[in-house]
Amino acid sequence: MTDSYDILVIGGGVNGTGIARDAAGRGYRVLLCEMNDLASGTSSAATKLVHGGLRYLEHYEFRLVREALIEREVLWASAPHIIWPLRFVLPHQKGLRPAWLLRLGLFLYDHLGGRKLLPGTKTLDLRTDPTGKPLKPGYRTGFEYSDGWVDDARLVALNARDAADRGAVVKVGTKVSSVRRDGDAWAIEMNGPDGMETARAKIVVNAAGPWVDAVIRQAFAENEAHHVRLVKGSHIVVNKLFDHDKCYFFQNPDGRIMFAIPYEGDYTLIGTTDMDFDGDPDAVTISESEIDYLCDGVSEYFAKPVTRADIVWTYSGVRPLYDDGATAAQEATRDYVLKTEGADGTPKQINVFGGKLTTSRRLSEEVVDDIGHEIGKRGAHWTHDAKLPGGDFAPTAFDAELAKLQKAYPGFAPDVLHRLLRSYGTLAPTVLGDAKSLDDMGETFGAGLTAREIDYMIAREWARAGEDVLWRRSKLGLRLDATQIARVGDYVTERLGGRV
Repeated sequence: MTDSYDILVIGGGVNGTGIARDAAGRGYRVLLCEMNDLASGTSSAATKLVHGGLRYLEHYEFRLVREALIEREVLWASAPHIIWPLRFVLPHQKGLRPAWLLRLGLFLYDHLGGRKLLPGTKTLDLRTDPTGKPLKPGYRTGFEYSDGWVDDARLVALNARDAADRGAVVKVGTKVSSVRRDGDAWAIEMNGPDGMETARAKIVVNAAGPWVDAVIRQAFAENEAHHVRLVKGSHIVVNKLFDHDKCYFFQNPDGRIMFAIPYEGDYTLIGTTDMDFDGDPDAVTISESEIDYLCDGVSEYFAKPVTRADIVWTYSGVRPLYDDGATAAQEATRDYVLKTEGADGTPKQINVFGGKLTTSRRLSEEVVDDIGHEIGKRGAHWTHDAKLPGGDFAPTAFDAELAKLQKAYPGFAPDVLHRLLRSYGTLAPTVLGDAKSLDDMGETFGAGLTAREIDYMIAREWARAGEDVLWRRSKLGLRLDATQIARVGDYVTERLGGRV
């Protein structure tokens, strides 16, 4: 028997899962198919910022910046366990953007959007401020402003979990091979763990990110599709470069910018690059020239140069930017574009191009509004004030939640409980259960990772491989050795009975 849905969503990134969540919450019957793992593409390869996009002001993208600035605090309130504020330090570099221009941009940044809880910009004397200490001598003036951090892959997993809890069917490892119009609906063929399956849907949303054109060409059999400009962004992770909790926003002489951000407690994340990409997004990796670019770029600012020997991990992703004809990759719009296709009286498809982590909720809301225009409206906007799983506490109450968790589980090391709260929020006790200490959590794999936690990821978060556990549901791959990493992979395979 072929199952029927209102909506098929293709793509399990931040846009696809966000759309599925919003639609399911409004009462639509939703099927989401992801050919690999949730967030296995662009959505786990970002700089992991919830930000307005300060540099987008230079390209006059005021609507995008305003929307993103407003969304920062909306997202923070929805998931304060995986999203939290950061303060960024922007040193003034002689010969680049003048100080008056930086002040003007930051004034707009403070006042263009709905900033309520985040503190505003202030001017620093880098000769005396602690944030000036890691920098080369000679930097005098800096500007400190607010943006936010997000665990990008966990945001995707939580979107999917909430969508499923509201009735959506989420299939990972399932590739949509064919969609064709059949009367008043789409006839769908997909290949997954159970082999070939079929379904029907009234409307199809193509949110496949870097693969959006490939889906149009292959599944929809429209051979001439070319709507996205693929731009590669690469990052390096190095051992911690400074002891404070502030981030750095550096200007480069080529007009690009670069971030240096505290990462996972013991590391610093440096990124990103911007270069056009022509290849398979599945095979994207950092190049030697990108490594040199990132090391050289931050070494212009830090007193202690960053070298290849400092690198502990790299990752790369491909941004599926809408092809607006911009000359340089860094100038291409970061705004999203939605295109509804199909003749009147026939089933429609909505193709999603571009987008950012920060604006994914608004993008999802707009897509579901468009769906309502096509197949009938259901429900009202609801995600603006809704919590994601585990996020049901006040944005500024993380420390209070941590104290509660430590009181309830005194036999666990504080750093383990801190990580679990950051990952699962108020669902951390669901993971911990009746355990009195780590020894009660089953096999331990290192860095506080246990069998019980992996079982939770498999049962509730669609993890199917060691990579899913170590690099997307967590970043514990940074802390485990090769033997431990291999054991995690074997354990997941054992739990799934060899079926993925």
